[in-house]
Amino acid sequence: MHELTYDDVKAATDRIAGRVRPVTLAPVDPGAIRTARRDRPDDGPEQSCEVWLAMEFMQHTGSFKARGAQNFLQAHRDAGTLPDAGVTIASGGNAGLACAWAARQQDVPATVFLPTTAPAVKVAALRGHGAEVRLVGSEYAEALAACEEFAATGALESHAYDHPLIAAGAGTLLEEIHRQIPGLDTVVVAVGGGGLFAGVATAARHHGIRTVAVEPENCRALHAAIRAGHVVDVPVDSIAADSLGARRTSAMALAAARQDGVRSVLVPDDEIVGARQALWDHRKLAVEHGAATALAALTSFDPQDPDGDVPNHPAAASTGYRPAPGEKIAVVLCGSNTDPADLVHRATEH
Repeated sequence: MHELTYDDVKAATDRIAGRVRPVTLAPVDPGAIRTARRDRPDDGPEQSCEVWLAMEFMQHTGSFKARGAQNFLQAHRDAGTLPDAGVTIASGGNAGLACAWAARQQDVPATVFLPTTAPAVKVAALRGHGAEVRLVGSEYAEALAACEEFAATGALESHAYDHPLIAAGAGTLLEEIHRQIPGLDTVVVAVGGGGLFAGVATAARHHGIRTVAVEPENCRALHAAIRAGHVVDVPVDSIAADSLGARRTSAMALAAARQDGVRSVLVPDDEIVGARQALWDHRKLAVEHGAATALAALTSFDPQDPDGDVPNHPAAASTGYRPAPGEKIAVVLCGSNTDPADLVHRATEH
């Protein structure tokens, strides 16, 4: 297992410079996010936290995955190991989109395997990027097995999250956020398989920034691995499963989670739905449920953990993350490949 380092992220930053869109940051209205002491009048006047939205859903192909795909293919191009047979990948959708986009830039074919449960909008977008799409099984693991069999024909096999070049590419996002927000304390990021988390947490630790890893309650691959002390399989059952529904996290992500300055939290599906709707209602931002999962960490509240200061211990579990007064936070909104029709419908109902 390759343990990701900051040097990997730095190399990726240099390699993909000018090949991806810089992340756009937008401040959240002051007082919109509750702090740990808001419900304690005896603590004196309330001091709000400072929250920024990292709008990575504006990236090429609509998600952060473009960073890892670009780093992966460019590294192989530089090393002379990019075959004429092209690249293949198994993906819930976003990684496949990014792989197809990057492959077209490198003028090589892409064959993408994904579950039959993938949203139609993602399948159509894949074909729009020129990829050959193969729908296999109902879960990511089944699509991955088919992809591995196909790779034996000579295509270069990429991965949706479990590869150091993919994770390092994702980590370049934190480098950009850090440059734009001096004094950043915390970055909040949703976790599926763990590629984005591993890259971001590795870069964040280098800069002394805390990472909050957020998962749906019923898609908790990283949290379960932390508790078990090793990677384990978990059930997948969440509104955000199309992008966060990995059955197991990567060993790379688990290694990153064991470092100082990392906190693992869970959020229920209803909070994810609410956070996604709020982004639409208040900002007209249409993001995936997976992207809204990160924001849901700041809007969820466990009355048994009012301060949100449970340590990142294998037995620890808390609902959401409650910032400290004055804390400076970046929330990564990682993808927008979704059908916004339900957002508009709910807004009309209310």
